[in-house]
Amino acid sequence: MNIKSHVPNIITLLNLFCGCIAVVFAFNKQFEMAFLFVSLGIFLDFFDGFFARLFNVSSELGLQLDSLADIVTSGLVPGLIMFQMMSASTVGPVWFPYLGFIITLGSCYRLANFNIDTRQTDSFIGLPTPANALVILSLPLVLKDTTSLIMVELLTNQWFLLVITLCSAYILNAEIPLFSLKIKQFSFAKYKLQIVFLLLSILLLIFFKFLGIPLLIMMYILLSIINNKQKKNL
Repeated sequence: MNIKSHVPNIITLLNLFCGCIAVVFAFNKQFEMAFLFVSLGIFLDFFDGFFARLFNVSSELGLQLDSLADIVTSGLVPGLIMFQMMSASTVGPVWFPYLGFIITLGSCYRLANFNIDTRQTDSFIGLPTPANALVILSLPLVLKDTTSLIMVELLTNQWFLLVITLCSAYILNAEIPLFSLKIKQFSFAKYKLQIVFLLLSILLLIFFKFLGIPLLIMMYILLSIINNKQKKNL
């Protein structure tokens, strides 16, 4: 029995387990703990692929299992978080909060499409589900910490939350190439964009805390669009 071949799948299942725990916390409106376990699941999601490449045991089973785990950790949980935020926001139709699960549907479609899209081996087309999940899970934490009345008004308004939901589902599946964050060797000339982005991300998180997460994702998308235009002009 080759134990190494099972290591990546065990890590993937731990990612799924973290997602299940996060669902329970999100259901009970314990948003900090939900954020913590989704972050841990995303951390594990990175390392299952790392160990699969390290041990040279990549498999179709691992690929499918990875997506199934992500649909819970990075799909169901953010949809449930948005459902909870809409439920607690401005009074509206009783069915309105269920629209938050559009995020889950968009995440599921992206994950299925990712498995069959041969263009996304070294970079991404559309926002990866883990990044999108962190943005959505940061919103109730931003709301809790903010002293801005404008921010409170926005994040407690169902229609604004619906706009975020629709934008989330769209950007997950948009035909927008996003640069890879993998740095295979320390070469500033070759990975200038990635290094600058990572440094700016650290500063955003230090100064803006949870608000820094949606800000850095917006910066990531904007820099990718600028980078794509520069490449076309070369």
